[in-house]
Amino acid sequence: MRPPLRIALPFAVVARCAVFLTGLVFAHVAGTSAAPPSSEPVRAVGGRLELLIDRYLIDRMDGVELRLSQPVNMGPVLAFDAPWDGKFSGYVTVLKDGPTYRMYYRGKPNPTPDGSEEETTCYAESTDGVQWRKPALGLVEVNGSGSNNVILDHRAGPVPHNFTPFLDTRPGVPADERFKALGGLFDMVGHRSSGGLVAMVSGDGLRWRRLQAAAVITNANYQVQFSDATMSPAFWSEHERCYVAFIRTWKDDGKNTRSGWGGNIRWVGRVTSPDFAHWSKVEMMDFGSAPLEQLYSNTTSPYFRAPHLYIGLMPRIVFNRPVITPAEMVRLGLDPKYGRDSSEPVLITSRGGTRYDRTFLAAWIRNGIGAGHWTSRSNYPALNIVPTGLTEMSFYVQHSYGQPGCHLVRYKLETDRLASVNAPFSGGEFITRPLTFTGTALSLNFSTSVVGGIRVEIQDAAGHPIPGYTLAESIEAVGNEIERNVGWKGEPDLGRVNGVPVRLRFVMKEADLYALRFK
Repeated sequence: MRPPLRIALPFAVVARCAVFLTGLVFAHVAGTSAAPPSSEPVRAVGGRLELLIDRYLIDRMDGVELRLSQPVNMGPVLAFDAPWDGKFSGYVTVLKDGPTYRMYYRGKPNPTPDGSEEETTCYAESTDGVQWRKPALGLVEVNGSGSNNVILDHRAGPVPHNFTPFLDTRPGVPADERFKALGGLFDMVGHRSSGGLVAMVSGDGLRWRRLQAAAVITNANYQVQFSDATMSPAFWSEHERCYVAFIRTWKDDGKNTRSGWGGNIRWVGRVTSPDFAHWSKVEMMDFGSAPLEQLYSNTTSPYFRAPHLYIGLMPRIVFNRPVITPAEMVRLGLDPKYGRDSSEPVLITSRGGTRYDRTFLAAWIRNGIGAGHWTSRSNYPALNIVPTGLTEMSFYVQHSYGQPGCHLVRYKLETDRLASVNAPFSGGEFITRPLTFTGTALSLNFSTSVVGGIRVEIQDAAGHPIPGYTLAESIEAVGNEIERNVGWKGEPDLGRVNGVPVRLRFVMKEADLYALRFK
């Protein structure tokens, strides 16, 4: 008997045979694209988790698309109903500190100017990220009593206006500086000023002090004469080996009439620091070809399971687009100036440097039914996504801003499932750019229908199937799992292609692939 063709024929012929077998094994795929793989730099992914939330790993797609996942509204978790927080509370940050979830937000009962003395920084905590309480801390006296959840008041200057804390993960950070934050206001007529953004530090997340007396980010860091301040998220980037902060800048759309402002579109700038005290000049973030939009507040932070990937949950605001009527404003008890605008969150990403990816231009969460959901600065996301279960993560969105019922809502997603490569019933496929990895197994986060599935082929960098890892030898993945190793018939592991530039070809039917990792 002749030896099998796969052994007897040249490698190029083997590759063509594997493509033919693909049609037999996965009948819903019409065949591979005639276009050759592009010439791309090799991506060194090592053993890190890679979310399929942008085109970083994707070279070609045929019959599939990147699709944004839809969070589930789990209902209100915190009401801003105390005399010292109130209907203009906002700028929420959520941190997971070991077994404790910590929430920080601005307390503001009235529509007073930014930096007014009534602004406070308030604190709530939880053991599961679901049930929250406002502890009576006794740190600050409000209305003659220390029985409140206030941690900073007017004595901290205008820092409470946009106080934005984080847990410092830099190796060797002193225990009494384990928490850090930026807050404060630049010089602006009619507002109290701290001369820029002030650096704050804390050992327990409750008792805070200035790192130094003077502001650490001032107008001198900007290339224009004026800036204003909103949330300014900062963090230690292990990926970039420095502190990174994202702060408000302005971009000119050609219609700017305000001299010295540097523009009329709220934009995002980036500064870096080796020590949290000395910061670089502001660099403008690049959003690629995305349309100019008012991104009012900036909530960018490292994703907790893949810190090389920065996730931004940004509120897009459209000014002078009233959705509710004057009569509805009165019924809601809304200050009229907060009925003229509409806002909604969008999801953006960055892998470091000055580039943001606007892979998804559509709103991530649409405003709810009813006039109360369509007030200005409502539907604003809090900073950070946090784990709230073995297969679950949560983030938080502020609803009903400017109304007596102002509150925070929790939204739930399954772990790592921010977006996916989605294949319909008719099937499709995609091929990655060349990559190298460490490990001996490929683990997928995926879901399929009963009739759907995912097969994986490993190719060399030129796009030729590697014997032992062809599509015909792939064991189909069916089900719904956060992590499952895929395999090939006769090949126990990936040891012989470890460290070698390869491409992954995913052939899918009625399936979503959310993330992958080599282990």
